[in-house]
Formats: sequence, structure tokens, C-alpha cells
Amino acid sequence: MLKGILLLICFIAIAFIAGKLVARVKLPAILGWLVAGMIIGPHALGWFNDEIMNNNWFHILINIGEVSVGLLIGTELIWKDLKQSGKQIITICVTEALGTFLVVTCAFGFIFSFMGIPLYLAVVFGAIALATAPAPSISIVNEYKTKGPVTKALIPLAALDDIIALVVFFLVIGVVSSMISDVRIPLYFVPLMIVIPVLIGGVTGFIAGHILKREMSKRMTLLSTMVCMCVTAAVGIFVNNYIMPKPVLNLMIVGVAFAATFANMMPKERVQDIMKMNMPVIGLFMIIVVLNLGAPLDYHLILGAGVFTVIYIVARALGKIGGAYTGAVLSKAPKTVKRYLGLTLLPHSGVSLIFTGLAVNVLIGPDPESATIIQGTIAAAAVINEIIAVFLAKQAFKAAGEIDGVGDGVLEDKEAAGIYN
Repeated sequence: MLKGILLLICFIAIAFIAGKLVARVKLPAILGWLVAGMIIGPHALGWFNDEIMNNNWFHILINIGEVSVGLLIGTELIWKDLKQSGKQIITICVTEALGTFLVVTCAFGFIFSFMGIPLYLAVVFGAIALATAPAPSISIVNEYKTKGPVTKALIPLAALDDIIALVVFFLVIGVVSSMISDVRIPLYFVPLMIVIPVLIGGVTGFIAGHILKREMSKRMTLLSTMVCMCVTAAVGIFVNNYIMPKPVLNLMIVGVAFAATFANMMPKERVQDIMKMNMPVIGLFMIIVVLNLGAPLDYHLILGAGVFTVIYIVARALGKIGGAYTGAVLSKAPKTVKRYLGLTLLPHSGVSLIFTGLAVNVLIGPDPESATIIQGTIAAAAVINEIIAVFLAKQAFKAAGEIDGVGDGVLEDKEAAGIYN
């Protein structure tokens, strides 16, 4: 364990340096973290290997990291602010999710109908495509201190998007498993995927709110926040591993609920002070989470990517961008949200790989050919899409004028003020 921890510290240092080097050429530091993860991961140098990633202490660390990512999202979900833009966010989220599901499902359904591949596999692809990995875009928001309509829309969408993805995926895979497989994923899992994380985060967040709203020293504030966050992660891990039939709870949603609960119990200024004190620790966990995203990605798959991978990446992008644009138009969102929000929703790898593992587990017995297709396609797409998506997300924030004040966002300040500021 000690050796593994020392190695992880070295890996964090490598990722940090890679991030700084990438930042020098005006690209997001997270791109450097991802590439560093791939290079030191098991498919390249093999330093960050399966022995470390499969260790219990590392799983616990990643779970705490997922809760910390939830902190960045949850502390922005202030109820009185959300009441102003809630309908717009929900509209965009529904159209973006529905658009992605339909475009990906129809694209693969059309191709599979000519190839004799079961059409239910197209629906599984559509369900996996819904997932958005919030860490990359949230990292860019944090790194560049982005501010504006696109950022304000993205943060709650990052939470809602994964909730909808969980519901749709487990409904789809539950139906498919009941049709073709002996591996049964019960449909009562679906509400549990949402209710239990929110309940855990809500309870621990309520307790944390009573502790953190008191005036205390910076050191005590930092210590109290970290203790509350670790307790929240511990409860989530225990429920996930020892109470749930399968360990599939999303710890990021636990973190979002935890942070949103305590953030709504105190003045906004106090929340900002708490987050400012905790940002160095949260930033450290962010690097660890992104390293964990990058390490399993096999760069060899870029060269071996086939037609299915291209179809998946393009169809998913069209669904995300087109769906977000449609929702923004219907809800009369600012022009920058219409133009650029969809590009910030393209990062994908973390949740998609979890969904893929579950789908392969269901399909491998009754339909091994379909299991191989889905595993190879998503694995290759995760590598290619993640690198492209991080670059495009940064460009979207820049074009919207939310990084350096240069772009369309400068012209949208008055239009957005009544809704997003």
C-alpha cells in the first residue's frame, strides 16, 4: 500500500507538470492530465497499472474524488438562483438527452438493419451515449474561472444529465437483460440509482451545513469540510458495496446532493469562502480522478478505430449539440447558450466505460458478438472523443466570451442578465 501511495504521488506530479506544459500552449491543463494518464497507464509505460487501480485504497480515493467533483457542481445549485432558470435548464436537458438517444439509436439501427446485427444493440448504444463526464468541463470552468450564460447552464446540466443517463441506461439494459440474458438487472434499480445517492448526500449535507455555517478559523473550516466530505464518501461506499445488490451508485451525485444541501443553508459569501479554502485539495482530487479516466484508455485504439467508432462519435456529437440547441431555442436561452453549450457536453469517458462494462456483462453470455462490438466501439471512442472533446469545450467557452471576455459572450451580457446572472 505504501509503495502504491508513493507511486501515486509521483503520478500526480507527472500529471501536474504535463498540465502546466499543455497550458503554455493555451490548452486546458486537463488535457495534459489525460494524456499523462494514458502514457503512464497499463497500455503504454505500465507504471500506473491494474495492481494499483484495482486496489481497495485506490477505489476509496477515487470515490472521495468523485464526491469532491460533486462539490464543485453542488455549491452552484442555489435554489433561489435555480428558480429563475430552472425551466430552461430542464428543457435543454430533456431535449439534449432525447436528441442524443434518438440520433445514436437511429444511426446504429439503420446500419445494423443491413448487417444482420440485433437492433436492441442500437438502443444500448443510444443509452450509453447519454452519459456526460462532468469532470473535464468542470475542470475547465475551474481552471479558467469561466463566467457567463454557458457556464451557468452547464453546471446544473452536469448533474441532471447523469441522472437522466442513469435512468435511461438501466431501463434499457433491464429490458434487454430480461429478453436475452440470464443476468437479470432488476428494474427497481432505476429509482434507487437516484433516490439513494440524493438521500445520502442530503442527510450528510444537512449535518455539514450546521457545522460549516458557524464562524471558525480557515484551518478548522478546511478540516471540517474534508471530514464531512470523507464521511459522505464513506457512507456512499458502504451502501454501494454492502447494501446495494450491485455496486453501481454514482458517488458524484452523492457529492452534488451533499454540497447543494449545505450550500443552501448558509449565505452565498460563506459558501464561496469555504470553496476558496478547499480548492487546493479539490484540485488535487480532480487530478487523481482525471488520471483514473486517462489510464484505462488505450492509445492503440486510435489507429484501430473502425466505422462503428466514427459513427458513434459523430452521432453522439450531433445529438448533444443539436439537442442542446433545440432546447435553448425552445426555452429562449441567450444566443451563446444556443451556439456553444452542446460543445461543453461532449466529454464522455468515465460513466460511459462503467455503462459499457455493465452492458458487456449482460451480453457476453447470450450474444458475445454484440458484447465485443460494444466493448471495442466505446473503448476506441472514449480515447478519441475525450481528447477532441476537451479541446472543443475550451474553445466553446472562449468563443462564448466566458474565458477572456473575447467572443460572442460580450454581446450577450444584457440578454443573459435577467436569467443567468
